[in-house]
Amino acid sequence: MSGLILAVPSKGRLEEATRKVFAKAGLAIERPGGARSYQGDIPALPGVVVRFLPASEIARELIRGTVHAGVTGADLIHEASEQGPQSARFARPLGFGGADVVIAVPDAWIDVTSMRDLADVASDFRAGHGRWLRVATKYLNLTRRYFARFGIAEYRIVESLGATEAAPAAGAADLIVDITSTGSTLAANGLRIVEDGLILKSEANLIVSKTIVWDAEALVLRKSLLGAFGVDGD
Repeated sequence: MSGLILAVPSKGRLEEATRKVFAKAGLAIERPGGARSYQGDIPALPGVVVRFLPASEIARELIRGTVHAGVTGADLIHEASEQGPQSARFARPLGFGGADVVIAVPDAWIDVTSMRDLADVASDFRAGHGRWLRVATKYLNLTRRYFARFGIAEYRIVESLGATEAAPAAGAADLIVDITSTGSTLAANGLRIVEDGLILKSEANLIVSKTIVWDAEALVLRKSLLGAFGVDGD
């Protein structure tokens, strides 16, 4: 397909915020088929095809090089692939969807205040409890990479598809890796962030794929798209 493919969130607050930010930049996004349609356009930029996708899928498609540009969270680019950050250009943060990926432990763990303390707990846990330390998260890759930085290997990931912060209280996990904006939900569930437990600060970004093949038309459209946000399009 000629032109430029732009992937944006398909529903909810992320879609609304994306459309608002683009409209403010003079690039109103239209979705002729309504909420059931997965394709739209930007009348101010003929040649741009808008695809409406889940935010996590946008990250994967940017890295694979099947879309030219997209709006998704920095955390999802980092999570989707170890080479994610090298496969995409973070053109501009968009000022919404802000959240931190953090490591949180139960308040009752009064002696665990840092990743070094957590490493000690992990190494002793199996001897004391007869099982591996369990970490509930949907951020499998970010968790593994960050734990490896501190030499933590004696743990098991419990993949979370729901309310991750409830996992320790429910007995499904011992600690969590999750996103938080204010920390209030963590506190309400008796959890706190360890001192050096900030894995990544994230928000929605306008992101350009480095892996897709850019033809002449797409390059011209990229310049116009990024220029509307005050970013160099070259």
